[in-house]
Amino acid sequence: MSEDKDMKNRNAMTIKRFVDVEEDGEHGGSGEFAELFQESIKQHRVGEVVTGKVVHISNEFVLVDIGYKSEGCIAIDEFLDEDGNLTVKVGDEVKALFERKENQKGYAVLSRRKAERLAVWDVIDEAGGEGGIIEGKITGKVKGGLTVDIGVQAFLPASQVDLRPGGNLDKYIGTTDRFKVLKLNKKRGNIVLSRRVLMEEERESSRKETLATLAEGQVREGVVKNITDYGAFVDIGGVDGLLHVTDMSWGRLGHPSEILKPGDKLNVKVLKYDQEKGKISLGLKQVTPDPWVSVEQKYNQGDRVKGKVVSLTDYGAFIALEDGVEGLVHVSEMSWTRRLRHPSEILTVGDEVETVVLGVDMGNRRISLGLKQVQVNPWTQLEEKYPVGTKLEGQIKSITDFGVFIGIEEGIDGLVHVSDISWTKRIKHPGEVFTKGQTVQAVVLNIDPENERLSLGIKQLLLDPWSEIPVKYRPGTRVHGKVTSVTDFGVFLEIEEGIEGLIHVSELSREKVASPKEFTNVGDELDAVVLSVDESEKKIALSIKSLQMAAEKAEIESYMQAQGEATSNLGELLKVGLRKNGDGND
Repeated sequence: MSEDKDMKNRNAMTIKRFVDVEEDGEHGGSGEFAELFQESIKQHRVGEVVTGKVVHISNEFVLVDIGYKSEGCIAIDEFLDEDGNLTVKVGDEVKALFERKENQKGYAVLSRRKAERLAVWDVIDEAGGEGGIIEGKITGKVKGGLTVDIGVQAFLPASQVDLRPGGNLDKYIGTTDRFKVLKLNKKRGNIVLSRRVLMEEERESSRKETLATLAEGQVREGVVKNITDYGAFVDIGGVDGLLHVTDMSWGRLGHPSEILKPGDKLNVKVLKYDQEKGKISLGLKQVTPDPWVSVEQKYNQGDRVKGKVVSLTDYGAFIALEDGVEGLVHVSEMSWTRRLRHPSEILTVGDEVETVVLGVDMGNRRISLGLKQVQVNPWTQLEEKYPVGTKLEGQIKSITDFGVFIGIEEGIDGLVHVSDISWTKRIKHPGEVFTKGQTVQAVVLNIDPENERLSLGIKQLLLDPWSEIPVKYRPGTRVHGKVTSVTDFGVFLEIEEGIEGLIHVSELSREKVASPKEFTNVGDELDAVVLSVDESEKKIALSIKSLQMAAEKAEIESYMQAQGEATSNLGELLKVGLRKNGDGND
């Protein structure tokens, strides 16, 4: 209702102007009145672009005086920017398309946006239509390409964005550039643009100029186009040359991406130009003097040098000693005591460190550095602190298939091999006996400072029971034990904890035994007699057959004794039996 009232007020003011002019006409102003009246009833055609002045702004529309019988209205959203801010004020002059003579409220219907679009088509026509060049701003991404604002929305296919199609199109959004009009359909409002065509034209022009003056030894400015594992392709004026990774830096370089990225501008030297094949080899390091010329005189073995950590790898750290000269500290040369899985455990890129020169290889341009050599090697002091035979106590740090590592002091572990855990027990895995973190005692067996190895023993804390076995179990001694294992060649009998003897299949019985497994089972208890003891091999040979023979002879002797015959003890009977059997077989 307020807009209707405003319109009535403005119409009343117009009538008043007519009246005022008419009164003046009585005094010679009738000509001015006629002109004003004709202007007030000026007719506009639909589709015509008109110019008017903003006279009122509401929440829904903007009223524009276009000299028509009523004001024209334009939707408010046609004057809002991307952030929703109003871009017009009362008194501003605007151009709009006359769409309808009157809406429900009596206003002429105008469109500022459509007028701008018509103006764009005029600009395109002036640029030459299809094939013409026009400027625009890339505003967004759509399926198959990008949208470009040239006053109207135009389409830029992904294949026409750059010289090398593909990649991330988002980086182009928001940029303003020049485009060539590929296709134009004014009726449908479709416009297809190309950025690539213009770039190719510019590149070709530059290429011809470059090739006409290119020569080996020249230093040219270039732009990195793309990077590969073996180098980078550099545009030196419409022509691509290969900058090989070996020609990028005087120092060590793992990958071109460590120092270059697409788009970088740099000066390169033309190393080789093959006109027939069109191949160009470029060099980056050749633009500066070779720093390795004086390396041999500046860095000697044993020198202490300072540098900055520039790169970390799994196998070590590269230290920049000066521009173009780097040395490698291998991970094994970083600490005397710590077992480092990666250099990052003690170093970070950018650290300033002091190292010792271990060697210089001029042929391969390598300098070996040591970090741990700056400190005293604790392994050289270990023999003085822990002589062989010293008893130690420490926690088990780790358990492996071949033994356990015991922490002796910070960063120094000693190994107890599985064979040095027990004199008598057969231990398949140290985990059967120990757990990580357990505190144990051990004896120092050997120290190897050069290889940083400390050998420990646990069984050496006790006397070797095998040193007493030959005396305790002389041949002929009768024993009792439990079967621990049955094999095809015999039976193992445990005669005391950890001490086993073997009853060969031929010694199981006076009668022939086809298989030990038919004779006895694991867990059975048997009596036998000792045939022999091999202390060095820790083997005891047992026999049931000899025990049977001895028992039979004892019975005979007992009978003969009753008859007054001479007797012999069990040992003598066994000796007779053994002499009779020779190697123990019938």
